[in-house]
Amino acid sequence: MKAVIQRVSSCSVKADEITTGSIRQGFLILLGVESGDTKKEAEKLSAKIAGLRIFTDENDKMNLSLTDINGAVLVVSNFTLCANCRKGRRPNFEAAARPDAAEPLYEYFCECMRKNGIEKVEKGVFGADMKVSLLNDGPVTLVIDTKELA
Repeated sequence: MKAVIQRVSSCSVKADEITTGSIRQGFLILLGVESGDTKKEAEKLSAKIAGLRIFTDENDKMNLSLTDINGAVLVVSNFTLCANCRKGRRPNFEAAARPDAAEPLYEYFCECMRKNGIEKVEKGVFGADMKVSLLNDGPVTLVIDTKELA
């Protein structure tokens, strides 16, 4: 499972011109589910993200987590994070989980974020063509792959 996390002042997502999710301060999470991913990866990734200390404290140090600031998340499914671009110019998406396996894990990941203390978890529409708007804060952007987590 892969995630791109962007610290935002605000963000929203639309599908078919309808806003399906919108938050203020928190994280925009682009989530890619790979073949072979399980609930274990969703649990590990959500715990890591909820505890990341990348919000500034009173001394302007990145020392506060999403839970410390009572922040929110907007989770957008993004199979293109699983692309292999090693050969040629057309990305290969074979590593991405099939929708019937990926969608339940995407939903479970969102549940896990709530279980990790994030009260407001907004979502895009799985598999839809979406338009994401955001106001980066920093900008602070992190890429996390569960294969690299201890």
